Amino acid sequence: MSDVLTIASYGMRESVRRRVFVVVTILTLASGILYILGAKIAFHDTASFSAPGIGDTKDFTGATVFGMAMFGTLFLGAVLAAFLTLGVIRGDTERGLLQPLVVRPVGRATVLAARFGAAAVVSAGYVLVVYTGALVSTGIVGDWWPDHIVRPAVGLVGGVVVISAISTAGSVLFTATANGIAVFMIYGAGLIAGLLGQIGDALQSHNLQHIANVGAWILPFEALFQDGLDATVSSTGGITGAILDLGPFGGAHHAGLLLWPYTVLYVAAVIWAATWVFARRDL
Repeated sequence: MSDVLTIASYGMRESVRRRVFVVVTILTLASGILYILGAKIAFHDTASFSAPGIGDTKDFTGATVFGMAMFGTLFLGAVLAAFLTLGVIRGDTERGLLQPLVVRPVGRATVLAARFGAAAVVSAGYVLVVYTGALVSTGIVGDWWPDHIVRPAVGLVGGVVVISAISTAGSVLFTATANGIAVFMIYGAGLIAGLLGQIGDALQSHNLQHIANVGAWILPFEALFQDGLDATVSSTGGITGAILDLGPFGGAHHAGLLLWPYTVLYVAAVIWAATWVFARRDL
């Protein structure tokens, strides 16, 4: 355990040296200010709005802007997770930094687990901070709160942990540039799966819904996001609830109790496969 913590702290110091967290902090604050201004304008402009079938416009506006905030939070967390893990294996190998670390008794499995764990913890903490900021800002600006608070947060945390695992595994095979491209293409594929589900729900197309569901489970960060998005409006009924269930940038669906055990097994399988490949590669 001490070896894992030592290597994890080494990874964090390397990130600080590259000023990753300075850039992340500045951009996050800028995004937060933009969100607060946008949410305030949205609540103000829809206060007197009325449309057939939509009862409380505050619920509709709040759920929409907060859903957008959740999507943005997952995206920012995915970017952070990716950049913390892009070159942690192959990149460090090419720079000659990894060879001294993988000698016994540390070993390659310990190095991989430590780098993944550090990225997952930092990314998870980051999305919790951003999510809490969006939650409080929406409540203050628009006097609106989601139906559930914890489940969406946990879904976002699980999502960035999955992305951290995928990116760590990719760093075993690819250079930092290639891995970054691969991770963001995978993230885009998850987004497309959510959009297909949204279209399938709107058109009542069972084939599109099935494709979207399969895609969400192949890339469970999307299923976790959908489940968290669903929790924000799970007690909102009527046509308003039906419209909000479609969700921004992908449908909102309750995934059920099997999602979390599946996610744990998924992450474990990805890290195990990465460790197996890493153990058989030349440094």
